[in-house]
Amino acid sequence: MGQRRPVAAIIPCKDEGERIAATVTAVRALPGVDLVVVVDDGSTDDTSARAHAAGAEVMRHERNAGKAAALTTGVRHVRAIVRERDLETHDYLFVDGDLEDSARNLGVLLPPLGPAEDGTRGADMTIATLPPQKVAGGGRGFVVRLAREGIADLTGFQAVQPLSGMRALTDEAFTAASPLARGWGVEVGLTVDVLRAGLRIEEVPCELHHRVTGSDWRGQVHRAKQYRDVWLALTARRWRRR
Repeated sequence: MGQRRPVAAIIPCKDEGERIAATVTAVRALPGVDLVVVVDDGSTDDTSARAHAAGAEVMRHERNAGKAAALTTGVRHVRAIVRERDLETHDYLFVDGDLEDSARNLGVLLPPLGPAEDGTRGADMTIATLPPQKVAGGGRGFVVRLAREGIADLTGFQAVQPLSGMRALTDEAFTAASPLARGWGVEVGLTVDVLRAGLRIEEVPCELHHRVTGSDWRGQVHRAKQYRDVWLALTARRWRRR
């Protein structure tokens, strides 16, 4: 399949000063990506400075607003650049800031996006499925199960990794899923809303490695917030179905 548009990579992150430069460098080298935007979502370290030094355009939230808000800020910034510079509409690659050098493998998400060279339909959104991580996480799978079963109930789609944040999507798919589900419910909301709009999703295996949430109290608090936001995203979409 042929990639039909240039791609803007959007990297939402918070306190990723140790990893963001390597992630930006890897993403900038991806064929088809001609713009990298880092949205610093209220970092207290030097994330913004290191991202800028690595060649990214940097947007900053003074206070942490959550992943959905950071992605929306990034897309709005790209769309403003497209208008100001009279550029072709861009599609988007969403990238977690902690992938470091493994982000160079994200290129597999781009070829299936958009129509093929022969005009047949491709994917409107691709989702990376990750291999087992180098360090095991501390979760028990409750959030993943909630997300997977909720997506299947609402759309019939059986997601392999429903919470994967690494995604490529067309500008039209982003519009169909807007406004995004809040916080950590953003991925589930994207999947449900894109499918409900009659668009096509494809999951793509991708060799990526990121920082895994541990089993300490911080990790448990993070998973509790994830569960809350995923539940809220699914509940809101169940009400829309009625």
